[in-house]
Amino acid sequence: MSKAVLFEHPLSEKMRTWLRIEFLINQLDETTPINKTIHALIFFRLIDELLDIFERGDIRTQLLKELERQKQKLLMWSNIPGVDIDIIDTIHSKLKTHSEQLMKSPRIGQQLREDNLISIVRQRLNIPGGCCSFDLPGLHIWLHFLEEIRNNQVKNWIETLSPVHNTLSIILDLIRKGGTFRTQTSLNGFYQDNAGGADLLRLQLEIENLIYPKISGHKSRFSIHFMPLDKENITIPLKFNFQIACC
Repeated sequence: MSKAVLFEHPLSEKMRTWLRIEFLINQLDETTPINKTIHALIFFRLIDELLDIFERGDIRTQLLKELERQKQKLLMWSNIPGVDIDIIDTIHSKLKTHSEQLMKSPRIGQQLREDNLISIVRQRLNIPGGCCSFDLPGLHIWLHFLEEIRNNQVKNWIETLSPVHNTLSIILDLIRKGGTFRTQTSLNGFYQDNAGGADLLRLQLEIENLIYPKISGHKSRFSIHFMPLDKENITIPLKFNFQIACC
């Protein structure tokens, strides 16, 4: 059975930011338990990249606005005959809970910024080899703590991201489910269409074709150039089908 690979491309700046945050937070769990130096350095680099993103814009305000937008959409759906009101009410309740938790939480990433160990490691990450034991003796001794103590601290750090992570998860889930995959045909390795105000483009391509998409566009319109993974040995078919959803 052929396997389909899912590609996602943001059509708005807020979606670009959200997908990057989701990508980084999802990786944090993959670094634990931290029982090797490489795992620790990956963890701190992910935290550093997240904090950089948080400092570039008001993520909390963006998410709160999107929660409100999703709640208004639910109210519209509730007036459609045949809609399961219980499901609508359940989702609405979750959105309300996440909104309240996000509003009550400290500034996103503030607890991580104020942590002494995270702070000193961040200062050395852009220096080649800058996290050696002689550069960061504090990190060196931390890596020799009992693993249980070290991982409990890491768990507490990750939990400070729960309000933004949980909120972002439900928002992206609703946006993704709002688009339906349909079959389209590429001609000479190219496809373009109207986006209809969508924030996210999702494509499914069969992995056996060894083709990937290069996408450009915005909320109004987008274009896709399909590229071969191996340009010397793979030729893009004159026509081929793929699955696409505008969300």
